[in-house]
Amino acid sequence: MSKGNVKGWIGLLIIVGWVLASVGLAAAQEGRTVYVLTIDGAITAAINDYVARGIRLAERDEVEAVVIRLNTPGGDVTSTTKIMETMENAEVPIIVYVWPRGGMAASAGTLILLAAHGAAMAPRTTIGAAHPVTLPGAEDAVSEDAIEKVVNVLVEHATLFAERRGEAAVDWAKRAIRESATAGPEEALELGVIDLIAADLDELLTGMDGRVIALGNGTEQTLRTAGATVQEIPLSPIERLLQVLINPNIAFILLTIGVQAILIELSSPGGWVAGFIGVLCLALAAYSLGVLPFNWLGLVLMATAIVLFILDIKAPTHGALTLAGTVSFIAGALILFNAPLSPYGQISIPLVIVVGILTALFFAFVIAKALQAQKPRSVTGREGLMGRTGIAKSRLDPEGWVLATGELWRATAEGGPIEEGESVLVVQVEGFRLRVRKQSSEGADDSSPGAGRAAV
Repeated sequence: MSKGNVKGWIGLLIIVGWVLASVGLAAAQEGRTVYVLTIDGAITAAINDYVARGIRLAERDEVEAVVIRLNTPGGDVTSTTKIMETMENAEVPIIVYVWPRGGMAASAGTLILLAAHGAAMAPRTTIGAAHPVTLPGAEDAVSEDAIEKVVNVLVEHATLFAERRGEAAVDWAKRAIRESATAGPEEALELGVIDLIAADLDELLTGMDGRVIALGNGTEQTLRTAGATVQEIPLSPIERLLQVLINPNIAFILLTIGVQAILIELSSPGGWVAGFIGVLCLALAAYSLGVLPFNWLGLVLMATAIVLFILDIKAPTHGALTLAGTVSFIAGALILFNAPLSPYGQISIPLVIVVGILTALFFAFVIAKALQAQKPRSVTGREGLMGRTGIAKSRLDPEGWVLATGELWRATAEGGPIEEGESVLVVQVEGFRLRVRKQSSEGADDSSPGAGRAAV
């Protein structure tokens, strides 16, 4: 074999080897999967469960990495530290991606980003402002010394996670907690707080490809994320419901419906639908109040409003108490969730006013009608005669006299003559004249005055 032929075969083998390697690499890339979790809202116990569930699934399926797309104004400190603990002990790389454009990972979100094995931000996003705040309604329960202790703990906790990103990242993390410092993508990248700036998920996965990640257990893993299959892990129905319940507007509506439904059940007992709805709404509202920062004064004013509505029904004051109750109800609702720095959002003033007016109308009409329906039927006069029984005091053929409800009435018989002493049933009242028919002895109302036991 000539030297030229040998070189040709060697070249051919190199090309074939390169093609096979490329095909193998592509096949390997296609076999890799990245799970994507999306957090858009406050950090709560439901989000903690969501993150833990997503990481467990990733570990079970041995995926390449878990990407957490994060957009949050903050949230519960306890839930945040639990998420950080879960991420630290994860056996799969966790990448936190602040997304979308214009979003943020403020307060609790910053701590979660620092705990991730990899971090990235979309353009025009923000991180920082992680100083704990005392929300209105809790000033008496949490002193300044207690807040300072929380700050010290969070600073130390964040420092341990930020050390892997360098001294500049550690200094910034401390300032973010103590001084509420913030940073945009460019500054965060320069400080080493994040690994890259990515416009979208594909750019993130390409940019993280080939990076060596140190897991919490000390092992290292080289990421192979470029071209990986992306699988979304959404919130479960229960997790989604619990996230909806932490909206102050939803909590306010549930509280209002629950109270009204319970009062309907109490004013008109015997059914179960109103009572069931009331208990369910109040239970859901109780969960909301257990998460949301609220002011006890607001609850007191709303309870006072309900009492005023009921008093105006029992002892009408031409609407004065209803008006006072409406003002008290609206004021209480506005005070109930008035935390300006709350990550859970603000209550809608138009919603409070509309619901307050509707609640006043509800008590003025619906409950009043229900209470009126429970009043005993009149047993005297013409209103009490219909359906009553009496005794014929003379022969009715067709006219005569009957004794009913202790009074003697001129009456006209229907359905044939009625003999003196027979029981009669009043079927119609025409002014001061009755229309009656013969009443069988089995159907006579012996307890009525017309049965002969009424005192005259």
